[in-house]
Amino acid sequence: MSSLPALRLVGPLEREERPRLAVPEVVTPAPRQAWARLIADDPHALVTQTPAWTDCMCATTGSRDASRLYDFGGGRKLLLPLVDLRRRPGLYASFPSAWGFGGLVGADPQPGEIRAVLNDLRANCALGVRVRTNPLQHAAWAAGRPAGVAALPRRAHAIDLREGFEHVWKHGFSSRARNHVRRAERAGVRVEVDTTGQLAPVFHGLFMQSVERWAAKQHEPVALARLRARRRDPLEKLRRMVADLDGAGRLWVAYVEERPAAAILVLQGANAHYTRGAMDADLAGPSRANYLLHRLAIEDACRSGCATYQMGETGDSRSLAQFKESLGAEPHDYAEYVIERFPMTAVDRGVRGAAKRFLRFKDHD
Repeated sequence: MSSLPALRLVGPLEREERPRLAVPEVVTPAPRQAWARLIADDPHALVTQTPAWTDCMCATTGSRDASRLYDFGGGRKLLLPLVDLRRRPGLYASFPSAWGFGGLVGADPQPGEIRAVLNDLRANCALGVRVRTNPLQHAAWAAGRPAGVAALPRRAHAIDLREGFEHVWKHGFSSRARNHVRRAERAGVRVEVDTTGQLAPVFHGLFMQSVERWAAKQHEPVALARLRARRRDPLEKLRRMVADLDGAGRLWVAYVEERPAAAILVLQGANAHYTRGAMDADLAGPSRANYLLHRLAIEDACRSGCATYQMGETGDSRSLAQFKESLGAEPHDYAEYVIERFPMTAVDRGVRGAAKRFLRFKDHD
């Protein structure tokens, strides 16, 4: 298996004695102490960018920590969480599909620094690398992208929590969303929150129900949809995403008449990140349990001092965008950056497109 080379980090000098480096010094894997400091310095940092998340990913998938600490001189440092994909030798990701946002950690990455990082990855990766960035940093990444690095357009949504929950409730939630929350409360929907992984089997059961519902809407064979879902999000992965994060993984489950109706997984650090959701449509639809879950999770994030409540990938789904925007989320267009020695992404998209046409597959509206 190929690996990225480890370069020597220059010794510490006084800030005024250290020139800014056009080509940064690099250490890989990144020292954990430096990683923790940069997370603390980054107002946009997400749980998926922490060492604990990389450890969880590596334990679950067999990938290897290939994180890179960049020292630009003058005390200026940035860090890229990165993994070497065991199942795809020679390929790196920040992060692989279904593992959330990666990208640079540190205070306010500048376009020139981003350009240096992408050039470093292009020079040192064996077959290729993918970087899915924090959507809130898109402007700097777009300005820093060098020629020859592909940008795959994406869209995510996020809620600004800096004014507090009452502001989000009154000015972010639509009147219809507030009514749905009140309806769920009147219906006696009961909610539990789990930070140990104990409720992961409940979430996974609802998730598999959702997969079957999505398959029917998309003209996908149910057996194929189940196989893809179990490979993408097996129960053990979901359990670890809660249990291995020392309370940062929060699994919210709503019950209707003591039956699981809906569940969401929220990763909460300096910012909150809604990363998974599932439901029993027959129970969650009439009770509006999903609205109550997000109301409670958003209030919890505000109470904990989170600056944003990221709601994850939205893509081109109109219905998903409408739901998120009814809670006060704003759309953020961003990109996933891809560097490849061979056109693997184009080939993969071609194969997937042909399969979808054969199955008469319909994406979510």
